[in-house]
Amino acid sequence: MDQQTWTAVDAYFDGLLVDEDEALTGAVTDSVAAGLPAHQVAPNQGKLLNLLARIHGARRILEIGTLGGYSTIWLARALPDGGELVTLEVDEVCADVAAANIARAGLDDVVDIRRGPALDLLPGLAGSAPFDLVFIDADKPSNPAYLAWALRLTRPGSVIIGDNVVREGAVVDGSSADPRVQGVRRFAELIAEHPRLTATALQTVGSKGYDGLVLALVTD
Repeated sequence: MDQQTWTAVDAYFDGLLVDEDEALTGAVTDSVAAGLPAHQVAPNQGKLLNLLARIHGARRILEIGTLGGYSTIWLARALPDGGELVTLEVDEVCADVAAANIARAGLDDVVDIRRGPALDLLPGLAGSAPFDLVFIDADKPSNPAYLAWALRLTRPGSVIIGDNVVREGAVVDGSSADPRVQGVRRFAELIAEHPRLTATALQTVGSKGYDGLVLALVTD
């Protein structure tokens, strides 16, 4: 199996099961045009986030790392009337592109984009807590700190999702000099050690290559 096969399989299932409209495809197109890195989730992964939020009945969602707003749109569309999504983005260009993409999707009254380093913004969300779902998809060295804040801002029953944790298999290398690898390793270790969390991790292959995610439930 190789990348060509993974991409073809994604395309097959996306064509059957994932309904991308102009707002979603336009978000990717405009992100590329603006020079943003192609780090957004794949269409089937975006649909997975949407389904998880809907199954969970999430009314308040926190996203750490907006990029061009593609995953933001998928998550915000899962919210019921009166729901809210707060998304944090440090890069002004990304935030501007995301704001335009979210407005085109008709979600600017649902999504609150906050600009600046996430670790500076997270303390200001204490008054908005608890969040029902937290999606962490930003700089990986900060994942342990993001987890600590996610725990402060959630409640029993909340879900925490961490993306890009497999790093093409590099996560198993405890001696890696890559701070992103060490960040996701510590993130996973802290989840495993925490008495308030139960979790699993999944490897994924597809149009975005070989990676994976962690899914954790706050139990207490």
